Formats: sequence, C-alpha cells, structure tokens
Amino acid sequence: MKELATGGIPVTVTCRALKLARQPYYRWLDRPVTDAVLEEAYRANALFDAHREDPEFGYRFLADEARDAGSVMADRTAWRICRDNRWWSVFGKKRGRTKKAGPPVHDDLVRRDFTADGPNRLWLADITEHATAEGKLYLCAIKDVFSKRIVGYSIDARMKSRLAVTALNNAVAQRENVAGCILHSDRGSQFRSRKFVRALDGHQMAGSIGRVGAAGDNAAMESFFSLLQKNVLDRRSWATRQELRIAIVTWIERTYHRRRRQASLGRLTPVEFETVMTTPALQAA
Repeated sequence: MKELATGGIPVTVTCRALKLARQPYYRWLDRPVTDAVLEEAYRANALFDAHREDPEFGYRFLADEARDAGSVMADRTAWRICRDNRWWSVFGKKRGRTKKAGPPVHDDLVRRDFTADGPNRLWLADITEHATAEGKLYLCAIKDVFSKRIVGYSIDARMKSRLAVTALNNAVAQRENVAGCILHSDRGSQFRSRKFVRALDGHQMAGSIGRVGAAGDNAAMESFFSLLQKNVLDRRSWATRQELRIAIVTWIERTYHRRRRQASLGRLTPVEFETVMTTPALQAA
C-alpha cells in the first residue's frame, strides 16, 4: 500500500480495493513495529542463542539463560516462543521424526588407538551424571592416556557447554604445556559447542570426535567412569549434590590417583607412574 501511494495511487482507492480501513494503515505508518512485537523479537533472539549454544536445554533452562542475558520473560512465554519456532530439547519426546546425532566438528584422530608415549599427547573427555535427592549432578572428566591420570574435571548441577570448558581450562592450568595435545571425545553437544571449540583453539590443542553410536571409540574413558560408578556413585544414595561432589573429588584425588595401582602402569598408581616416567626426561633436558 505504501509503494502504491508512492506511485501516485491514493490510499483511499487502495484501501477500498483491498477492503481495508485507513486508520490501521496510518497507525502503522506512525509506528511500523509495535513495542510488543519488538520485545517478542528480542526474547526470541535470546532464546535462540541459548538453544544454539546448548541444544539439550528445555524451555525452562533456555528461559534462565535468556534472563541471564538480560531478556526477562516468564517460563510460559519462553515455552510459547519455543513451541512456535520448534526449538525442542534434543533429549525431549519424539515428535514424529528421529533426531540425528549432531555433525562432528573434528575428525577422529585416535581411531581407538588409546596409547601415548608421553604426557599431554592424548587426552580423553566424557561426561557422566548421577541422581541425588536434590536432582542430578554432572561430572566432566579429562584423562591423560599416558598415565591414566584425571588431569582436569568439572562438577555442576547443569550439563551445559561451560561444564566441558571449565574441565578443559582446569586441565590446562594443571599441565600447562599442552600445545599439540589431542583431546578426544564423543559427539556430545558440549564438546561440539562453539565455546569448547574456541577453548581448544585458544590452548593450541587438536580436537578429535568418535563415531555415532560407537562406544568403543571412547572406551578408555568409559572404563574410568565404570570404576567411579562402582566405587562411589552406586555405593549408596546421595541426599545432596554437595555430598556427592565431595565424595567424587575425594575418590579421584585420594584413591584413584594415589592408591589405586593399575596393571597397565606396571602396578603403579597414576601419580607414581608420572613421577617415575617423567622425572628422568626432565633431568635429561
């Protein structure tokens, strides 16, 4: 209608032909986009950014992220916007179609060869979860293949990309000389997120991702989680997240690292193995 008016056709004639009233048109000219529509667009944009970063989140978590970013809305509003745009959690109910695994952001550089001739050559990463009376607790752990030591980990009540990024940053802070190290993981969204990929690049590390549905592609990491499951997680029920968090950290630092001897390490603990195998090399240097 505005283009026709610019071309010389009176608004009255156009409105009569289209069977429209003139008043709404003139109100639209004064304010083409209403405040409500603009606010809805800002909210949708904040929800979309959160969904793209962490596609496993449901609408409540997305609403939390949007509010943290400054876009205030009720959970019900977030649900309506997500419903209209079909932004569903990848862990949600099936909706008439099969959800495919996300595309790999790295090649598989390991191919089930879980060996390394020195520290900080090959790390493995994975995430596990366990229930408490307060809700689930998530652990992201990173293991050095050379000594089987857990070089970094992060524990949180929410499984989002920062869980993996924090574990990686903690590992790098502990080990320091990590340039060129390969970090291998499964196709979890946390390890495919932009934040995690940027963290790898920032530390000059190489990412590696296994195949879809091939648990053996990260079997060496699964073996650690199996030990954790039997020795800590399944030993009793946990009332609080903090209680379980303390138990996990204690078992990793006191038992797994310093007391549990491993046949593949010559019956040494991970800490003993690193001390024995790296000290001569350091002295020679």
